[in-house]
Order: sequence, then structure tokens, then C-alpha cells
Amino acid sequence: MLPLDTISIGGNLNKARAMYASLIALKRAGVEGVMVDVWWGLVEKDGPLKYNWEGYAELVKMVQKLGLKLQVVMSFHQCGGNVGDSCSIPLPPWVLEEMSNNPDIVYTDKSGRRNPEYISLGCDSLPVLKGRTPIQVYSDYMRSFRERFNHFLGEVIVEVQVGLGPCGELRYPSYPESNGTWRFPGIGEFQCYDKYMRASLAATAVAIGKTDWGLGGPHDAGQYNQFPEDTGFFQRDGTWNTEYGDFFLEWYSGKLVDHGDKILSAAKGIFAGTGAILSGKVAGIHWHYKTRSHAAELTAGYYNTRNRDGYLLIAQMLSNHKVVLNFTCMEMRDGEQPERAHCSPEGLVRQVKMATKSAGTQLAGENALERYDSGAYSQVLATSRADSGNGLAAFTYLRMNKRLFEAENWSNFDEFVKSMSEGGRTTTRLSESDTSRSNLYVGIINDHNVIKKMNVSEAVLLYKLSM
Repeated sequence: MLPLDTISIGGNLNKARAMYASLIALKRAGVEGVMVDVWWGLVEKDGPLKYNWEGYAELVKMVQKLGLKLQVVMSFHQCGGNVGDSCSIPLPPWVLEEMSNNPDIVYTDKSGRRNPEYISLGCDSLPVLKGRTPIQVYSDYMRSFRERFNHFLGEVIVEVQVGLGPCGELRYPSYPESNGTWRFPGIGEFQCYDKYMRASLAATAVAIGKTDWGLGGPHDAGQYNQFPEDTGFFQRDGTWNTEYGDFFLEWYSGKLVDHGDKILSAAKGIFAGTGAILSGKVAGIHWHYKTRSHAAELTAGYYNTRNRDGYLLIAQMLSNHKVVLNFTCMEMRDGEQPERAHCSPEGLVRQVKMATKSAGTQLAGENALERYDSGAYSQVLATSRADSGNGLAAFTYLRMNKRLFEAENWSNFDEFVKSMSEGGRTTTRLSESDTSRSNLYVGIINDHNVIKKMNVSEAVLLYKLSM
């Protein structure tokens, strides 16, 4: 993936010379293409239906000139406040104004804390944004993108990843890191306390004759940084495993799946016939995965427990729209995680691979943290194979930045790309890890007709000369 600030606040392509040099180096290394966030907060910031695509148009032409492919992310969330967010790009000012006038259009926790990162799905079908519903706003944005880049779709722009929530992921913002609200490996909190979500919960409870169940979220679900056993809801045989718990979790997770279904249904109609692939991202919430309740997944909206597969329903929804499921944490191993967090990224990835295979949808992946070490690369290579469940249709590497072009790192990355192009058969020797995050589309590369191979010193020199 390209840097988060590839396009400036003013709507222009940032550091065009450095970008061009970097793309040349990537092309010569055998990378198939790159991914970029197309920020709602930049494109429609001047007012409703006033779009500025010019910076992105310059990037698309640059990518086309070099014979690369482009994945675009329809980023309807803010940038800033999450791991790896190196810049701040808020939602459009006119949307922030609506939030100020009506704070209930954003996600809210039980303490009344508002999260301005993404519009609450509780008001998906209500005209809360200057007379338009959020789904209409997202649809108009995607339609304008198609009109502006119609000649590039399917040829240069080969994939459109549709933003579905915070960080672009289909989830609730249950673990917000801004202002120290949440710290790993806390269980997070349910985000169902804006008036629209509360009204939906109440109506659902009334419909089954359980009015008391609709008065609010679980009272015993604890706080952001607690562990499952600290709470009545998430402990081994807690409230999650009761009739009420099932009712609430079915409603909470069902609202999330419905949200994804509405946006992807619109996207499918808009991009039909363009030749571009559609994808949607699901978060890799691997902490407390080894516990019975899977608390951190539950608060994020994934009704996945020891006794229930919460990812199959999501994969089936994506499959209905022929949408690729993009999943994170492909580089992580269980043994690297702190014991107290009861993590299992490997188990989680295996489950999602099986869910996508059962649902008949493709699986793509990315690394959750920026890594350069051999263990991480080897894990990605192993995960890319279809040994159990789906293999990876593509892999997006986090992320293009200065560190990537340091001599040793570039040499390691070059070996990794070669291994991916050969189906993971090549052994890679790589360097130490980096946790700074700045995304890059590696793909399962079949095209070997690339620009002349660039050695390490040439790549580093080219990058330095362009800065």
C-alpha cells in the first residue's frame, strides 16, 4: 500500500518525483501493482457532491505509464487514531458539521464516548447527511469515481476495495486507540449506544416479546481494557452463553452484516461491467481467540465463539456479491504473542480460510504490522498456499516507505516478491522487524514481463535521488 498521505490535503499528488522513482523500483522488483486509499475526507471535502479527483488522476496515469496495476480503497473512514496512522485526514468538514449538530450519527459506547471515525450504521437508511442517507452518500461517491475513471477501470484500476467501517474494515470501532482509550489486549466495548442503534435494539426486543432486553446493551460486559474473566458477560460460562446473550449478539452482529450487504449491493451495481474486482476487508482480531467467548471479536461485531462460526456468514454475504474477502494478520504466529492475551492468529487465519472456501469466495490478505523479518515473510508464504481452506488470491504488503528502500530491507523484499511469484517455493532470508506501518500490493504474481531487473544499489540510489 502506498503512504497514507499519497494525496495532500489540497488534493494534489505528494512528492511526485519520489513516487515515480519508487514505482519504477517496485515494478523492476516484480511487484504487480500498488494500493491507495481514496479518502472521502479529501475528495468531497468542499461540500456535498463536490468531488476533486485530480490528485488521484495524476497517480492513475503514473501507474498506467509504468505498466503497474492499481487497487483503490473507497475510504469512508477518518485517518488518525489507529495503529500506524501517520497522518490525520478527518471526514469531510460538512459531515463533521452534521456530527456536531447531531452527535448520535456516530458510534457511541456505554459511557457516552463518541467516535468520529465513521458514521454509525444505525442511521444507514436515514437522511442525516444534508438530506442524503449514508448509503446514498457512499453510492454517489463511488458513482462519481466510476464516471471519472471509467476508461481505467478493469485495465489499470483492477480492484476496488469498498470501505465498510473503521480502518475500512467491516467492524465496529470497539478498540479505539486514540487518547489511550483501549490498549492491547483489552476486550473492547460494544458500540450500540447512539439513539439509532438503541431504537433498533428496542424494536427487535419488542418484536420477540422481550421488551426488557431492548433497554440497552449488556450491563456486565466490562470495560475496554479488561480481560474476559473480569466480566460477567464474557467469562467462561458468562451471559454470552445464555438466551439473552444470543439475542443481543445475533442482533449486534446481524446489523453489521446488513451494513456490509447494503454498501456492497450498491457497489456491485455501480461497478458492474467495468471489469474491476470488488473486495471488502475483515479485521484479524486474534487476541482472546483461545477463550470460549472470543470477547474481542464479539465487541467488534463478529459473533464467533468456541461453539459458533462467525466468519462463515460474513463470507457468504461477500460471496453473494462476488466480493473478495481481504483479511489481516497473515504474517503473525501464535508463538510470537504474549501468553496472557490468549492469541491465535494462526487459528483465526485457518478458520477464515475454511469459511471462504465453504462460502465460495476468494481470500486475499495483508500483514497487520509492518515486518521485515524472515519469520513474518515465511508465515505469509505458508499462508498463501491452499493447504487447508482457500489459498490467497493476492497479498497486500504494508507498506511503501523509506525503510523499504534501505539496502538490506530492499534485498529482503525483493526475495519475498520472487518467492510469492513462484508460489512460495523460494526460501527467503530477511532482516529484523519494523512496527511503523507505511501498503503495497504484491499479488500472486504471474507476470514476469517486467522492466529490467534493478539491483539493490540501483533501487536505493534511485529512491535517494528522487527525494
